[in-house]
Amino acid sequence: QVQLVESGGGLVQPGGSLKLSCAPSRSIAVINGMAWYRQTPGNEREWVASVVSGGATAYADSVKDRFTIYRDNARDIMTLQMNNLKPEDTGVYYCKGVYRSREYWGQGTLVTVSS
Repeated sequence: QVQLVESGGGLVQPGGSLKLSCAPSRSIAVINGMAWYRQTPGNEREWVASVVSGGATAYADSVKDRFTIYRDNARDIMTLQMNNLKPEDTGVYYCKGVYRSREYWGQGTLVTVSS
């Protein structure tokens, strides 16, 4: 098993920045399919960004050029740098990883973008 713990959420004004972190209970080197998802009010959970072990990344169109996902193998964490935040980015952000072919999710961290 593996536990994923997110941190870094909070309240930020439109145009501001936040950095989320996801810390797995095992070495990040053994965890595949790492990604960030979010659930915004009134909507289903949606994919935000992914990073593979080699460092290649992918982003949803809604966050491209504003968010940066990073897999820090030296620190055993995954991060999501969020810039130019918009009110529609408000939601609970979840970290996901795959270990031994099983998906694991964190408990989520709340991001609120409001003036």
